[in-house]
Amino acid sequence: MKRLRVGLLGCGNVGAGLVALLGEQRAVIAARTGIELEISRIAVRSASKDRGLPMAPSVFCDSAADVVTDPEIDVVVEVIGGIEPARTLLRQAIDAKKPVVTANKELLANHGAELFGAADEVGVDLLFEAAVAGAIPLIRPLRESLAAEPLQRIMGIVNGTTNYILTQMSEHGAGFDEALSEAQSLGYAESDPSADVEGFDAAAKAAIIATVAFGVEVVAGDVYHEGITRITPHDIEMARRLGFTVKAVAVAERATVIDSDDPGLPEVAVRVHPAMVPLQHPLAGVRDSFNAVFVQGDAVGELMFYGRGAGGRPTAGAVLGDLVDAAVNLSSGASGRIGRLAPARIRSIDDLRTAYYLSLEVADKPGVLASVAAVFGRHGVSIRSMQQHGLGDDARLVFITHQCRERDLRATQRDLSGLREVHELGNVIRVIGEESRPR
Repeated sequence: MKRLRVGLLGCGNVGAGLVALLGEQRAVIAARTGIELEISRIAVRSASKDRGLPMAPSVFCDSAADVVTDPEIDVVVEVIGGIEPARTLLRQAIDAKKPVVTANKELLANHGAELFGAADEVGVDLLFEAAVAGAIPLIRPLRESLAAEPLQRIMGIVNGTTNYILTQMSEHGAGFDEALSEAQSLGYAESDPSADVEGFDAAAKAAIIATVAFGVEVVAGDVYHEGITRITPHDIEMARRLGFTVKAVAVAERATVIDSDDPGLPEVAVRVHPAMVPLQHPLAGVRDSFNAVFVQGDAVGELMFYGRGAGGRPTAGAVLGDLVDAAVNLSSGASGRIGRLAPARIRSIDDLRTAYYLSLEVADKPGVLASVAAVFGRHGVSIRSMQQHGLGDDARLVFITHQCRERDLRATQRDLSGLREVHELGNVIRVIGEESRPR
C-alpha cells in the first residue's frame, strides 16, 4: 500500500466536507487504487480554532506557504478561493512538481491558461472538477471522453442560487427580494449575493467551460453577462402564459469550425443571461439549487449532465474525485493535460441572432400599436406574437419576435424609449431554442 500525504489549503464548508468524506471512503479508495490518502497538514486562518474534525491539533497551521513547500506533502488541495494568494500558492506547488486540485473558479477563469501551461510543462495534474458545477462530473468528460469530439455548443444552468430564486418566483409567486432572502436563510446565497445574482459566478464558470471544451483561452472578462435582479413576477407570469419558464443560462458556442489543416483564429461566443426556456425543454424542469448542462457535438449529438450544483458536501465529493485521480496519476508517473490553448476571437453579443421577449407600458389609445410596430419594422425586427393587457389608462404590450440580430433589437429599444406614447420599457429576455448557430 502506497501512502500519499495531502496538504489542504482552507477548511470551510468544502474543506471540512473533504476531510469527512475522505475519512468515510479511505478504505474503499485504498482497496480500489492501492493508495492510502492522508490529509497531513491543513492551512487555516486560525490554527487554534476548534473545527470539530477528527484531526490532531498539530495538523492545523496558519501558513499556507509552509504547507505548499513542505517536502513531505505530495498533493496540494486548494479551497480558499480568490485570486491571491491562491495563484502564488498553486504556482509554488506546480513548480515543485506537486499535483494540484482546486475548486477556485475565480482563479481559473482569470489565470487558468498560465496555470494549465505551468502544469503541462512540468508534467503534473491541475484538476478542477469542483470549480464549475459542484458535484456534476463535467470537466473530466469534456477533457477526456470528448477530447476528439467536434463540440459546437455547451448550454446550461450553472448557478444554484439563481436557479433556486427563479424556482421560488415561478412556482410559489415570490418576488425577487423574498426569494433571495429565503435562499440566504438556507445557505444557498451569501450575505452579499451580487456574484450570483449579477451573473459574475456563472460567467467565470462559462469561461472555464469554453476554455476546456474548445481548447481556446477565454477569461471571465470575455463573457457577456446579465443578472436576474430585474426579472419581475410579471415576466414570470407572462413566460408561463406563453409556454416558457425563466432560467439563468450560460452558453458557450463555437462560432467557426476549426480546420486542422488551416486552423486560423477560432471564434467563440460566450454569454450568461436570463432566458425564456420552452416548458418542454429539459432545462425547464431543473429546479431549486440543481444544475444541468447540455453538451452538443457533431458526432455525439446532445448529452446532458445533471446534479447538485452547490453545497459543501457535493462539492467536496467532486474535489475528492479529483484528488483520487491526482494520486493515481502521481503514483503511475502520468498526468492529465488540457493541451495548448489557442488564442480566440470573442464574438460580440451584438452579433447574436435569436428571438426575444419584450414588454412595454404604453398609453391605451388608438394609433399607439401602429407607432410601436413601425419602430420594429424600421429596424427589421419581425413580430411573431403580441399580447395586450389593460392597466387602467395604460396598456401593457408583450411581444415575442422572430429571430433578429441583437444590435437591431437594441436599436428598436432605443427608438421605442423615445416615443411619447411609451411610458416604460420592460425587460428584454432572449428565447432559448430560437438562436441561429454562429457562423
